[in-house]
Amino acid sequence: MNLDNTFYHRNDTVKMAKELIGKFLFSNVDGKLTGGMIVETEAYMGSIDSSCHTFNNRKTERNATMFNRGGVSYMYVCYGIHDMLNIVTGDEGNSQVILVRAVEPKFGLDIMQQRRGQVPLNRLAKGPGSLAKALGLNKSFDNSSLTDGLIWIENKGIEFLEKDIIESPRIGLSCPEPYFSIPWRFFLKGNKFVSAKTKY
Repeated sequence: MNLDNTFYHRNDTVKMAKELIGKFLFSNVDGKLTGGMIVETEAYMGSIDSSCHTFNNRKTERNATMFNRGGVSYMYVCYGIHDMLNIVTGDEGNSQVILVRAVEPKFGLDIMQQRRGQVPLNRLAKGPGSLAKALGLNKSFDNSSLTDGLIWIENKGIEFLEKDIIESPRIGLSCPEPYFSIPWRFFLKGNKFVSAKTKY
């Protein structure tokens, strides 16, 4: 079952980031279907979050999509190299998003490997930059609806025990406390497709 706007319009971004673990992310780019199970996410909490692009309600041409109502993609280029796929959540103006950091590839593996340069399976979509490239996504897909068949998320009924979803601080931040250490990253325990090792 595809997630619809009743999921994306909720104002509970942290809970939603955790709920996405075990859901399936898909893309259909140029008629090529690729996708996999989400195994790692991070929540970014808008104007109150010093690690977020919209901290202090800052609005620019780059981050304008974040202020839209939930249910669209927010894509940006990190370090001028890596495209990053985020899910916009909640009410218009909230500017809260969920970064999808890693998926376990399940569909269109040959297409993903062509896009990624024949890297090993466990690295195909490990880390947000690799994930976007494997799914054929880039900055041009910014503000794409998550319900129109280009990029979407499905609930296939997979559920994990609470103890199997690990909460940890987000990765690669340079912001001050408390946001540096708040555990707004979620990942599937023991999964080899998770982007970074964390003690647990």
